[in-house]
Amino acid sequence: MSLRTLPLLFLNLGGEMLYILDQRLRAQNIPADKARKVLNDIISTMFNRKFMEELFKPQELYSKKALRTVYDRLAHASIMRLNQASMDKLYDLMTMAFKYQVLLCPRPKDVLLVTFNHLDAIRGFIQDSPAILQQVEETFQQLTDRYGGLSDGEFQLIRQTLLIFFQDLHIRVSIFLKDKVQNSNGRFVLPVSGPVPWGTEVPGLIRIFTDKGKEAKKVEFKHGGHYVTAPKEGSFELYGDRVLKLGTNMYSMNRPVETHMSGASKNLASRTQEIIAPNPLAKEELNFLARLMGGMEIKKPSGPEPGFRLNLFTTDEEEEQAALTRPEELSYEVINIQATQDLQRNKELARIMGEFEVTEQPKQSASKGDDLLAMMDGF
Repeated sequence: MSLRTLPLLFLNLGGEMLYILDQRLRAQNIPADKARKVLNDIISTMFNRKFMEELFKPQELYSKKALRTVYDRLAHASIMRLNQASMDKLYDLMTMAFKYQVLLCPRPKDVLLVTFNHLDAIRGFIQDSPAILQQVEETFQQLTDRYGGLSDGEFQLIRQTLLIFFQDLHIRVSIFLKDKVQNSNGRFVLPVSGPVPWGTEVPGLIRIFTDKGKEAKKVEFKHGGHYVTAPKEGSFELYGDRVLKLGTNMYSMNRPVETHMSGASKNLASRTQEIIAPNPLAKEELNFLARLMGGMEIKKPSGPEPGFRLNLFTTDEEEEQAALTRPEELSYEVINIQATQDLQRNKELARIMGEFEVTEQPKQSASKGDDLLAMMDGF
């Protein structure tokens, strides 16, 4: 397991979250100033300097539940509100999109280019906010400093750590199903075409060398794919052509997105077991959450501006039904720690969590624009 994986995981999942929220804000014609405030508040919180300092410290990945808790608080850093079922849907879309990107990276090092693609798009959301833009560019510099000199072997370990994190997630997403890059069981289809990794040759030739290193023979074979040489390497600079398109905004074309959960695609029993099973790292996970969320420094919405609810389902009834059919053990509202408890740390986390409490907005008349209804059909 690599101790350098957490920043890449967090930033890429956060980028996907912003893509989804931006798409829905635009699709439901939310006023531009309100939509801009939501994205600015979330991005400002996400790239808070103190938070980034905690994030970039070498550390192991913790459970999906712990990270999900951080994203839950991050999504509520502005005037927008999601209930648990919609937050589940948002998180599922985030994780499956980044899992697909990691699987398709031509080289392990290219996961850094995927991260840069997300940061490039995030900078586009905040071009009119110089202070927040500075925060994002500072994080970009941190990524360059920490990861620019890593060896191919270290990036391979990072990629394997990410794949281990995602290995049991097989949620079907309509975009992937329609593009035939995902099977009906939720597993992805890897292509046998396109550019090969930068610095490598198109398969089809075997070279045989003597014991003195001299080429003695060449043997050609049919590889069965449609490969081409990579035109150039993507840029790892602050601004530049990344070449790789993984990590760019797949919602920019306003395509409908839905997720499908069934026994075949998502084993809820196994997820429940993972969450409620005793965790030998539970105490460290509690410390991890306290440090990260303490660094988040979420500012409570101020002023008379009313909040609004984002619903990732077609109707309120569908959202309520999803919440009712979800096993109670999968609730993310409470984190059960099954280890000797550090009372001082518990008090600190309780204080932090108390500051993040979200006040329910009074129900208003069910306007699709105000409620930001529907992540897409059918979910």
